[in-house]
Amino acid sequence: MNLQQHFDIRLPGWIDGFVDNWLKAPGARLDTAGQRMSLAVALSAENVRQQTGGPFGAIVVEENGSRLVGVGVNLVTRLNMSAAHAEIVALSLSQRVVESWNLGSIGAMQLVTSCEPCAMCFGAVPWSGVASVVCGARKEDAEAAGFDEGDKPEDWTATLIRRGIEVKLDVMRAEAARVLHDYAACDGAIYHPGRT
Repeated sequence: MNLQQHFDIRLPGWIDGFVDNWLKAPGARLDTAGQRMSLAVALSAENVRQQTGGPFGAIVVEENGSRLVGVGVNLVTRLNMSAAHAEIVALSLSQRVVESWNLGSIGAMQLVTSCEPCAMCFGAVPWSGVASVVCGARKEDAEAAGFDEGDKPEDWTATLIRRGIEVKLDVMRAEAARVLHDYAACDGAIYHPGRT
C-alpha cells in the first residue's frame, strides 16, 4: 500500500512581499482591530487577485501589542485540502512560529479573520489558545456568495465568551463582504460537498 504520509501547508510566494509592503505603507499599523482587519481583508482580496485560493484572509497578532505572528489565506483549491481555510492556516503557521500548539503559552494572541469562522474554524478557535477573535464579514455574507459555512451554535459568540475568548464582530464588514461578492461575481470556485 502506498499511502500519502505527509502534507505541506505553504503560503503562496507573493505573501512575504505583500505583507512587507503593506506594513511599510504610510500609516500601516496593527494597533487596533480596524488596522488589523485591514490587513486580513487585503490578504483575502490579494489571494483572489493572484488566483491562489478563495476570498478569505486571516492574521494572528499579539493582542496587547502589534507583533504579527502569522498570516493565512484560503488554500482549499490550491492544495486540494478542505481544511486549508485561512483561519486554520494562520493558526497552524503561528503555532509553528511560537513552537507550541497553544498560542496562549507566550501571551494573549488574537485571531483576525476577514469572515466569521465557519463550523470547522469555530471548532479550532478554543483549541488554538487565542484570547480573542475579530471578524469582518458575517456567515450570511459568505453564504450569499455561495459558500456553505456549516452548522455551529446559534450563540457561537457566547460559546466562545464562556470559554474566556473575546469576540468582536463586523469590523470592516462591508469591505470584507465586498471581496466575497466580487469573487462570486467573477465565477470564483465555490467549494463545498454540495457543489462540483
